[in-house]
Amino acid sequence: MVGEMSEDLRDGQGDSPAAEPPFTAASIADRVRRALETADLDEFAALLSPDVQWGPPGDPTPPCRNRSQVLRWYAKGRAQGRRASVIGVEVHGDALVVHLRLEDGGERWQVMLVGPDGVQDIRGYEDRRSATGALSR
Repeated sequence: MVGEMSEDLRDGQGDSPAAEPPFTAASIADRVRRALETADLDEFAALLSPDVQWGPPGDPTPPCRNRSQVLRWYAKGRAQGRRASVIGVEVHGDALVVHLRLEDGGERWQVMLVGPDGVQDIRGYEDRRSATGALSR
């Protein structure tokens, strides 16, 4: 079911058979877009590194530090009624810049750093300038 995790992904042990590393940002951009647009956490899980981190910019100890925690964060937001539309996904070397429009009309950007085993780091930004500026650091 869209927006829910299959049982094998809840414990962080499952991997989708469609996941075929090594990944690059360019090779998974469309899959990331599709997974986020459809809230397909199984597909999104297949694109995440097992030790992916998610948090605010510059946080040395982000709140999510593995695939299961990131998936729970997305699932929790969905369960609480938060929705976003994917406006665009741009490839910048080994990173993706994901532009989101929230249901209240606000916009957010996520920078996803991609390594051979998938998305390794996700950071959220309030504006495009901050998101793209983070790429040069």
